[in-house]
Amino acid sequence: MTPTNLLSAPGSTAGSSRPESPDGEVCAIHQPNLFPRLSTLAKLFTADYWIVLDDVQFARRDYQHRTRVASFDGLGKTHWLSIATHLPHGRATSIRGARLADSARCRRRVAQLLADHYRHSAHWPAFKKRLEPVLATFESTDRLADVTEASARLLLDEVGWRGRILHSSDLLARGERSQRLADLAWLTGARTYLCGTGGMRYLNPSAFRVHSIEVLPFQTLATGIWATAREVSAVHALMLVGPRAMRRELEELRGRVLAGSP
Repeated sequence: MTPTNLLSAPGSTAGSSRPESPDGEVCAIHQPNLFPRLSTLAKLFTADYWIVLDDVQFARRDYQHRTRVASFDGLGKTHWLSIATHLPHGRATSIRGARLADSARCRRRVAQLLADHYRHSAHWPAFKKRLEPVLATFESTDRLADVTEASARLLLDEVGWRGRILHSSDLLARGERSQRLADLAWLTGARTYLCGTGGMRYLNPSAFRVHSIEVLPFQTLATGIWATAREVSAVHALMLVGPRAMRRELEELRGRVLAGSP
């Protein structure tokens, strides 16, 4: 899952055409999140392409540098797993510009809090081994986006995702929000753009229609492992049911979403 070469969007929609050999049918655009929630992971799993939205403004109240983990004992208690972040340009700092404030301390906190919550899972020993490259990222870079993307890649690898990853900072698109998202989706050759419930409140579908891209609302279920999908890291579901069962759940949801079923 590596970025492709730099691509550029058309200066206007007039006379524009798709790339000649589009590989992706379904596109998701999302910020890099630390061990993303199950709802976010499910959207990425459903897509053929994930465009990492890394050149927008960092938001401390979002999930870019933090996630919630839940007690494995089923008592419903959740705790924030966050990593200290420095913004060199203050509030104007982009996600790719955010830096780890104390890499060694952040690494210890991630390793310890995940172990505290999930060491009693039968799936923890195998996951702990595959977690090591993510923890090693704290030692090789101070870029928050590198660490958070690595954590998302780990979860996608665990469930066997075979899509491709691009970065918005490598792509040229117009500035207005809906138009920019539409241009980015167009660059993958997508025919379908997955949009979460939050995005549906502001998105202008006409920006996508000029590219012949369908905007498809993305929603998860509300039962079983999906009950806390919008609140808790996907690590929790993974530790509950394991990678194979979780992949089956994701594949079933993917089929429902793409078929337009509720």
